[in-house]
Amino acid sequence: MDCANIRQLYAQGERETLFLHDILAEVNTVIVGQETMVERVLIALLADWHIILEGVPGLAKTLLIKTMAQAIQAEFSRIQFT
Repeated sequence: MDCANIRQLYAQGERETLFLHDILAEVNTVIVGQETMVERVLIALLADWHIILEGVPGLAKTLLIKTMAQAIQAEFSRIQFT
């Protein structure tokens, strides 16, 4: 691999890193105090995984997914299991 290719890869990595930081910053303005959960949801989305969020009511699970969908301009749908 020559220096030009390495520079291109580095520049692409920089752009994508900034993009991810922008998404995290936007979501964290709405979801406060749940940075780990926000990061894990973003990792799952990047890895093309499915996500099941479990927890007691009031943890902002639905708000997180709705906000994340808006940040990446994706569709949002919710399935509730009881």
